[in-house]
Amino acid sequence: MFLRFKPKSKEDRLLEGCRKGDPQQQRLLYEQVAPQMLSVCRRYVADAQEAESVMVQGFLKVFECIDSFSGEGKLQAWIRKIMVNECLMYLRKEKRAVLFVEVEEASHEAPLQADSDLQADELMMLIEQLPTGYRTVFNLYAIEGFSHQEIADQLEISINTSKSQLSRARQLLQQQIKALEKIEIKGNGNF
Repeated sequence: MFLRFKPKSKEDRLLEGCRKGDPQQQRLLYEQVAPQMLSVCRRYVADAQEAESVMVQGFLKVFECIDSFSGEGKLQAWIRKIMVNECLMYLRKEKRAVLFVEVEEASHEAPLQADSDLQADELMMLIEQLPTGYRTVFNLYAIEGFSHQEIADQLEISINTSKSQLSRARQLLQQQIKALEKIEIKGNGNF
């Protein structure tokens, strides 16, 4: 009977080093995922310097709690969840998330439609321009995949407020996309 040992993957070695507190492995992990995590933070925190500060706080928490990563799923997804939570804590602390207003139940959720060839970076720019409440709910629902119940629990708002904020975010994005399309058509000389 032969025993075969599965060599450790690069991620396994990185995780093991981070669990041991190895600064080199921590730096490698940071360099590997920081650009994506900064993008996550920028979706919630409009100010670039504040978003970077939130990301750094998130990484401190990652390294502090790395032993709690069970190994189920991807490490990057676990880190992303920590970053989203850090962003929400930042918004609560800054009281910017107080911009949620209780409104009547949104009867339907308007789908976001764009007839243009909108690039991902253009869409992200439009999302960043949304008011904080709209942007937060839109990100949690449309990008992170949270349910309205989960959003309501996370942000301490009602489910109807979550639905309303999402509906209004979609409407505003639709308006912004149409305005952007008009500018692009005029810029191309097509009237």
